[in-house]
Amino acid sequence: QVQLEESGGGTVQAGGSLRLSCAASGLSFGSSAIGWFRQAPGKEREFVGVSNWSGTTYTADSVMKGRFTISRDNTKNTAYLQMNSLKSEDTAVYYCAADRSALGSRGISEYDYWGQGTQVTVSS
Repeated sequence: QVQLEESGGGTVQAGGSLRLSCAASGLSFGSSAIGWFRQAPGKEREFVGVSNWSGTTYTADSVMKGRFTISRDNTKNTAYLQMNSLKSEDTAVYYCAADRSALGSRGISEYDYWGQGTQVTVSS
């Protein structure tokens, strides 16, 4: 049984940092792409970034580039989302997801498994 579990969420002041973790089990982690998404209240789920099987990462748009960094440790079956210079508009539930094709995609439907999400609240 595949499980993805996010952790590290919480409440932080604007300008602060958080590091989210995504721990995977039951999955061939090293050959899977791990994507990060977020969903703010009343909005659709949004692609944040992805780490493909080789560790190559892509972070979505200029809003997050330079502030968010994705990494992974295949020895620990864990992926990370480092978020710096947080803004109130970053408030959302953050999800990690696994894509067995390993290529990495921004499309929600491309992902096979999802975590339950972790809440990030940025106070101004």
